Amino acid sequence: MTLPVIEKARSGELALGTFVFEFATNGIGRLAAHAGAEFVLYDAEHTGWGWETLGGLVSTTRPTGVPAWIRIPSAFDRTFVSRALDVGASGIMAPMVGSAEVAAQLVDWAKYPPDGSRGAAFGVAHDDYRSGDNVATMRKANSDNVVICQIETVAGLEAVEEIAAVPGVDVVWVGHFDLTNSMGIPGRFDHPDYLAALDRVAKAAADTGTIAGFMPTSVEQATDLIGRGFSLLAYNGDLWLYQQALAAGLTAIRSAAKA
Repeated sequence: MTLPVIEKARSGELALGTFVFEFATNGIGRLAAHAGAEFVLYDAEHTGWGWETLGGLVSTTRPTGVPAWIRIPSAFDRTFVSRALDVGASGIMAPMVGSAEVAAQLVDWAKYPPDGSRGAAFGVAHDDYRSGDNVATMRKANSDNVVICQIETVAGLEAVEEIAAVPGVDVVWVGHFDLTNSMGIPGRFDHPDYLAALDRVAKAAADTGTIAGFMPTSVEQATDLIGRGFSLLAYNGDLWLYQQALAAGLTAIRSAAKA
């Protein structure tokens, strides 16, 4: 049985979560879950977090029932995939996936035999330190663990149809700033070529039964993406949400004090 949030998004329904980059607290995953997030993505690409920190974040999120996923630092290192899953994440996001071959390798590393070559260790964090039927554990993990491939280079965009068609790839996710950098239009999110790229990724997902994902930073951007066919959205990151909410509140209080 695939995770309900993935089934929901694959059916075309909107599934909303959030990204965490900064606040490595015991409460952050539970705060996100109680706010209504349906998944939490913890970033290991642009942070300095080690595996002990990531394991703690995942372990305090798991009891909520909301899946915790880890964006690994690279798509080209098997140990990143293994460690993310073994510390208890129920999925991985890999940056800069540029070909179907890279995507297939990620799936192989993320799945136990006979579906892949993931190394076996049981009774550890991903089992909540419980013993049990190891064969059933492998079967369930192969069904439930999520593989997200980031499309954030011209090479990835040109191969997105093939990447999305790789068995075991669940999500093709636009890394928008890196994609515009690679396209030679950095930060030009209104550029026709970038907008066409969004539509191409969404179509590739729809045509292959995978999911189109994105991290919108505003309601307006999210609404546009939904209209284009994106159904898995991580609404903004913890540090920006905190900063924006704090700035809005401080500004409002200062204005009220002057009234």
